[in-house]
Amino acid sequence: MVDAEKRVLDFLDVDGLVNCLRGLISIPSVGGQETPAQRYFAAEMLRIGLDVDEWEIDFDRLQAHPAYSMSIHRKEGIGVIGEYGGTKKSLMLNGHIDVVSPGEVLKWKYPPWSGAVTDGRVYGRGSADMKGGLVCALYAVKAVIDSGFPIKGKVLLSSVIGEEDGGVGALDMILHGYSADAAIIPEPSDLDAVPAHAGVMAFRVSVQGKASHASLRDEGVNAIEKAIPLLEALKKLESRRTANIKDPLYSGFKIPSPLSIGKIQGGEWPGTVAENLYFEGRVGVHTDETCEMVRKQVESTVAKAANQDLWLREHQPVVDWNGYRFDPGSISTDHPIMKTVKRAYSDVTGSAPLISGKTYSSDMRLLINYGQIPTMIFGPGEIRQAHSANESISINSLEKAAKTIILTILRWCL
Repeated sequence: MVDAEKRVLDFLDVDGLVNCLRGLISIPSVGGQETPAQRYFAAEMLRIGLDVDEWEIDFDRLQAHPAYSMSIHRKEGIGVIGEYGGTKKSLMLNGHIDVVSPGEVLKWKYPPWSGAVTDGRVYGRGSADMKGGLVCALYAVKAVIDSGFPIKGKVLLSSVIGEEDGGVGALDMILHGYSADAAIIPEPSDLDAVPAHAGVMAFRVSVQGKASHASLRDEGVNAIEKAIPLLEALKKLESRRTANIKDPLYSGFKIPSPLSIGKIQGGEWPGTVAENLYFEGRVGVHTDETCEMVRKQVESTVAKAANQDLWLREHQPVVDWNGYRFDPGSISTDHPIMKTVKRAYSDVTGSAPLISGKTYSSDMRLLINYGQIPTMIFGPGEIRQAHSANESISINSLEKAAKTIILTILRWCL
């Protein structure tokens, strides 16, 4: 680092960053209820000196787009983006403000919307996924502005909604005309530099049985029992897919492309043979696959298993794909934005970041595939904290991420 860069790093207000994150956590922004948090973040961007654009999202217009995915009903939503700098090389920092439900509040050590700080960590829903990353980006830009360091390029800071259920906010932002020469999404990557993430699709399998009184169960067909061989077949499909993935970016994962069943519902009454059942799950899509390829694998696996059973052969299970869908996304490991972030991280920490792919999906694929913006993931926090009770993020991770982003801005936006 040169002395001028070190001086900019000194302007990072870690205490202010933590307080801002606590304020953002305190505003519940579960999918479909993001507007108050978006307005809070827009006000923070204005406060630090960004030129802010805020607009209402037209969901009807977006529905015709092939990448449209929104499984949570929304009556309203806004897009927010701030800009700073000149007209040369541009960098976008993009993050989502929506969070998943906190679940059973009694399982939390601290209230999920409290933003409690203890033992060097900030607790609360969204602390890791990914309000922590958003606030790191905000305070990185703030440090650049406060320092007065002249950047000829432009930095854009975008806060979007709807990432958890399909990425409608990022898609709208792209269609709104915003672009950049490169982008960083500060999702929880454990400070890994991430050039690739998997895709994922949600599916439902409906199984038909035949109702009868439980005392005459042999006269009925139990849909619960008929679902068992289908579930076993899908588990074997996951194993086959795992064996075929040799990507070194995913060598650290036992299951690089998981197929997980997350919900099952069937039957009406203990005294009645279950007439119907459905189960829902999600299947990963590796970076060298398409969603259509994996969709055919799941459907053929279910059909093949059903054809081994006399009843199911005549009453075929139905596979629906009406849930969320995320395509995979990737850039080259030696893309200039990857090199810039890696060097910045090394200068901040004294060690090189781990280069890895991620099994989760993100808005990165929309920026790459539809915005033509080379995009990578780099952010504070651990994905194991995301969506869990007692979600938290370390302040040390927040500081390292923000400093790395500061140096990246200075070196990219020349």
